[in-house]
Amino acid sequence: MNIMKDQITLALSKGRIYKDTLPLLRQIGIQPLEDPETSRKLILDTNHDNIKLVIVRASDVPTYVEYGGADLGVAGKDVLMEHGSNELYEPLDLQIAKCKLMVAGKPNVKPKRRRLRIATKFVNCAKEYYGAQGEQVEIIKLYGSMELAPIVGLADKIVDVVDTGNTLRANGLEPLEHIADISSRLVVNKASMKTKSETIKAFIQRMSAAVEKM
Repeated sequence: MNIMKDQITLALSKGRIYKDTLPLLRQIGIQPLEDPETSRKLILDTNHDNIKLVIVRASDVPTYVEYGGADLGVAGKDVLMEHGSNELYEPLDLQIAKCKLMVAGKPNVKPKRRRLRIATKFVNCAKEYYGAQGEQVEIIKLYGSMELAPIVGLADKIVDVVDTGNTLRANGLEPLEHIADISSRLVVNKASMKTKSETIKAFIQRMSAAVEKM
């Protein structure tokens, strides 16, 4: 990949996004030299001396890219919506790690409260969604086990990403309202786009071609 003349770093998170991004990187000739699941390193070398992978939490990818900790990153649209910054370029939908951001809860149950109580880790997304409907809600921020909140009476509904819906159904919940279709996007630091323009644009073009082949 000789066109990659500049030193660039790509921020990725472990798990599904990493696994789904790897085939795209292979198509454009980039392979990490270590597996982040077994390595303790947070910066991984690749088969190109000037291309590094930075392994961070999924929710931190936009922050690392925005503030120059990485030149590029791969983040779910849900994370980008929650991050809510205009300081990132989002040039490419990678069409991977697809799911939906939804409101879920117990079916056919009337809320006990005058103001809905919503449990979610997507606080900004939930506020924006209900605000657009002119509805005031009480938001409770949780970091996991979202499905438990309606079961124990902590919240009336939840806002969360839904893939198959199996976890919801196993806990007596159902998807109720669709907020957004989610997939992973390539994001770019604005300064890097200017200072490493040729390399970044070549990377985007090759990734775009790889997406078309998938």
